[in-house]
Amino acid sequence: MSEITQAIAKAEFPLKLECLFKPSRYKVLYGGRGGAKSWGVARALLIKAAQSQLRILCAREFQTSIKDSVHKLLCDQIEALGLTSFYEITQTNIKGKNGSEFSFVGLKNNVANVKSYEGVDICWVEEAQTTSRMSWNVLIPTIRKEKSEIWITFNPELETDETYQRFVLNPPDDCIVTKVNWSDNPWFPDTLRLEKDALKFRDPQAYNVVWEGLCRQTVDGAIFAKEMQMAELDGRITKVNYDPTKPVHAIFDLGWSDATAIWFLQFIGMETRLIRYIEGNQQTMSDYLAKMQTFGYMYDTLWLPHDAENKTLAGNGRSIEEIVRAAGYKTKIIPKTPILDSINAARTIFVNCWFDRDNCHEGLQCLRHYRYDVDPDTKQFSRTPLHDQYSHGADAFRYIGLMVNEPRQARRPRLNLNYGSQHSWMS
Repeated sequence: MSEITQAIAKAEFPLKLECLFKPSRYKVLYGGRGGAKSWGVARALLIKAAQSQLRILCAREFQTSIKDSVHKLLCDQIEALGLTSFYEITQTNIKGKNGSEFSFVGLKNNVANVKSYEGVDICWVEEAQTTSRMSWNVLIPTIRKEKSEIWITFNPELETDETYQRFVLNPPDDCIVTKVNWSDNPWFPDTLRLEKDALKFRDPQAYNVVWEGLCRQTVDGAIFAKEMQMAELDGRITKVNYDPTKPVHAIFDLGWSDATAIWFLQFIGMETRLIRYIEGNQQTMSDYLAKMQTFGYMYDTLWLPHDAENKTLAGNGRSIEEIVRAAGYKTKIIPKTPILDSINAARTIFVNCWFDRDNCHEGLQCLRHYRYDVDPDTKQFSRTPLHDQYSHGADAFRYIGLMVNEPRQARRPRLNLNYGSQHSWMS
């Protein structure tokens, strides 16, 4: 009996994972912990790639190194299946003797790299609950080989998350959607069973999310939870049209390796209308200004955070503010303010904010997921927001609160020039 035949013979799967061996453009596995979703997908892909030559792309929204990928999971399953002599494992990929190959990629702010993957037979998107609309819009047309498939595994978080909306609530044609929970795993370990039962006794609501795969109403520690719920209930997250008779303000949170986030808004009567949100990373200010021109807006002021005054070597000795002014825009600097004060300022304006559901989708997700960090010592939520993929859009929104209240604040003196700023911008 060959190595591959032996691996196939010994491979066992939960019954619900048999769908992985049926042809379908999309295969979606979602649910709570302990269902063996990722374990089963890794095993199925290794078997299929051993049977025939396949190019498999393993993707996730965020991958700063191979350690963030499913590389280790696949390696463990190679050993478990007895396929160590068939697969060659390197630090960056996995190759089979028949020419099959596993590659790994992060999706967020990595458009050019993602688009370079052609001829992919199967793309596996792991931890897909964080995958953004922008990433899906880039990835799906990239996986275009005839009979190619996209496999998706995730634990749901919010019902408003793009992956849940796109593949569970409104699944596309030729899509197998399967909910897989701990009860579907015949090898569910006793250790996890004790953990599961303890959480059910202690916090039934959390149990339903963690173990039964139900969506949360809000993320734990969400900073703007009440404000976002009221915006939904009031119908203020809807279609918001640009009014060409009114100027547009753009509010920035600056980053380079991290995201630069920009909100676009108009003041119409007492309403603050958020008409668009964009973000990106490792792009120059000139890139963002060029993109802004494509929207056809009539701009008033570009509101910049305090670090926009810092001069940088990469900016040829100019600050971001100077670069923006040189491009013909009016600017204002938002004063450096304690985070909690700016959060409170943002809360005061929420009741008058209207959001365009489509053009502000990514920004709205930032506001929904913006949350306090957990203190490592007390294991309780701190008073400091978590710095993650959602914080930049939320930070820019905090600046809107300061912007609206700006007339009541004294403008502080300009900072000393800093040629060693961490923000490396080029004009």
